[in-house]
Amino acid sequence: MASLKEVKNRINSVISTQQITKAMKMVAAAKLRRSQDRILQMRPFAQKLTALLQNLSAAQGDTDSGNWYSEARAEEKVLLVVVTSDRGLCGSFNSNIFKAVNRLIEEKYASQWAHGNVTVLSIGKKSHDYFAKRKCNLVGDYTLMLGSLTFEHVAQAADYVMTAFRQGRYDKVELVYNEFKNVATQIVRVEQYLPILPAEKPDSSVQDVDYIYQPDQETILTNLIPQSLKVQLFKAVLDSNAAENGARMTAMDKATENAGELLKELKLTYNRTRQAAITKEILEIVGGAEALKAS
Repeated sequence: MASLKEVKNRINSVISTQQITKAMKMVAAAKLRRSQDRILQMRPFAQKLTALLQNLSAAQGDTDSGNWYSEARAEEKVLLVVVTSDRGLCGSFNSNIFKAVNRLIEEKYASQWAHGNVTVLSIGKKSHDYFAKRKCNLVGDYTLMLGSLTFEHVAQAADYVMTAFRQGRYDKVELVYNEFKNVATQIVRVEQYLPILPAEKPDSSVQDVDYIYQPDQETILTNLIPQSLKVQLFKAVLDSNAAENGARMTAMDKATENAGELLKELKLTYNRTRQAAITKEILEIVGGAEALKAS
């Protein structure tokens, strides 16, 4: 049985840890409110813009018209844009992303991986560290983007991806990120970023959309499509950021509860140990008194 001093030290240690987890939960809750508001405001705009982008690509899918971003090629070189967090202590938030990426490589890009043709662009320090340890091909330096999350910073990453795709350095680009559903739930999403997928028609009777371009087709293709792709990536990063804060708040709440349960057990152990020590001292005193009487 541990001594009273050892149990007391453990109690103090758990109390300190509990205070830290409570503080981290409060910080995550404050960040969650802001990030949740941002993604809820962004989603309708991003979804409408993505639908427009897909319809436009379907209407002008040939590369002769200048729509390089819808050009389908043989998938020899693949870029995976992986969005994680910069820090840990957020439960299975990051590990779920890593599992999804590994599963994606095994099921779809095993051949490309074997030939070293799978490249990762990491948004978030955790993904950069993880794939660096696996000696994966890494490009870009966007590990600390989440510290000051703005559209301009995300647009820099989108510009790199679009330029590399147009130059033929990659034949396909996929996004892997956590979508925010609620505080306790995050959904891992794997979405094709480039080439742009045409809009799916729910019914064969639906007629093709006939667009009237203003000012002209070339201007629309060279400005709207890149801007739409930037918005799509920004929406994914905002989703991941809100999901991260929700996961961290949930993890810290659970850690605080676990610390409370551990404190109850330690205090019970402390009281039992103290009672055993007192009982032992009483028995020693009684035994000494009896020995004196006998002498």
